[in-house]
Amino acid sequence: MKKLGRSIAIVLIMTTTINSYGQKSKFSFEGQVSAVGSYSPLAEHQGFIGARYIPEINYDIRIDSTKRFYIEASANISLSLLFPPFDSSSFKGSIQPYRVWVRYTSKQFELRMGLQKIDFGSATVLRPLQWFNQIDVRDPLQLTNGVYAMLGRYYFKNNANIWFWILYGNERARGFDVVKTNKWTPEFGGRFQHPVPKGEIALSYHHRTADSRNIPGVPSYQYIQEDRAALDGKWDVVVGLWFEAAYIHKYKNLGSLSDQTLLNAGIDYTFGIGNGFYVMAEHLMITADNKPFQFQNLTNVTALNLSYPFTMYDRLSCIASYNWVAKGASATLTYQHDFKKLTGYVMAYYNPKTPTGIQQNDLVNTFSGPGVRLMIVYNH
Repeated sequence: MKKLGRSIAIVLIMTTTINSYGQKSKFSFEGQVSAVGSYSPLAEHQGFIGARYIPEINYDIRIDSTKRFYIEASANISLSLLFPPFDSSSFKGSIQPYRVWVRYTSKQFELRMGLQKIDFGSATVLRPLQWFNQIDVRDPLQLTNGVYAMLGRYYFKNNANIWFWILYGNERARGFDVVKTNKWTPEFGGRFQHPVPKGEIALSYHHRTADSRNIPGVPSYQYIQEDRAALDGKWDVVVGLWFEAAYIHKYKNLGSLSDQTLLNAGIDYTFGIGNGFYVMAEHLMITADNKPFQFQNLTNVTALNLSYPFTMYDRLSCIASYNWVAKGASATLTYQHDFKKLTGYVMAYYNPKTPTGIQQNDLVNTFSGPGVRLMIVYNH
């Protein structure tokens, strides 16, 4: 509640200040209501019921034909219940800020500050470049916690663009992070994307200070300097092709967590069968060693994404993955139907006890073993 109160105060101050410079403004209020229920017969709590409301305020202030300010503020209001047995059921409720940011845009430049989502890269399921979010491709709502950051982007006339960012006040593990971030130490980095024939290629860099305290079996350090660099590219040549390669180095000896190398390659194609049958495949190679590029602790994960629209309102999709080292498979089959004002989802899933490589999201309950999930979503 304190975080939400501070975020609301910040939005009010920003709105008052920015509006004094604006010539035209537009206010809007919208939101998303979702309810979900699931049954997992092998889980400790077999039943799960949850509800979430994300109200969102948008304020668009136009300065002139090329310059404007834009404010977005939203909250994550959630309730959940795990059962049975009812004598040890778990009820949770929370109200947290979800997005609170202000953005300034001009013809070729934008600057965004506040609690926001930062997402980039070429891969879609197994993502080495998922540095700042927890998006789970199996989640129809694509929920993720934001990060407190300043993000700037400049767009060149040849469609190249350069990013720079500074993060502060974040400690949650993100993407493939095992070691959390030291909350009160700034992070910084950038990215350069450039078009190439039939596609684009990009180089990314990020520096943060990690904190390994309270991690069992790992040397305890409050301040661990870490650098990460990545190269990714994507092309559309009859089929879609992409790759992501990331290297992460920590300047403290954390054993096998000192150095990580992640390599991803993917391909997709829509076959002209019926309304279009979409097929995507990705393979991820991860190694975690105590020295650079040893490739001694190697893990390979393969993912498959299939999708077919029966009509404009009905779609069936399947996302599956297999960890070749842990020999664990996961699969989620989703049927989606769009009603006039609602969207419904029926999902059947199986998840192993060991992670398979798809990002786990702490906003979405993922249970091991088989299960079914029902979800209804209303956007206003």
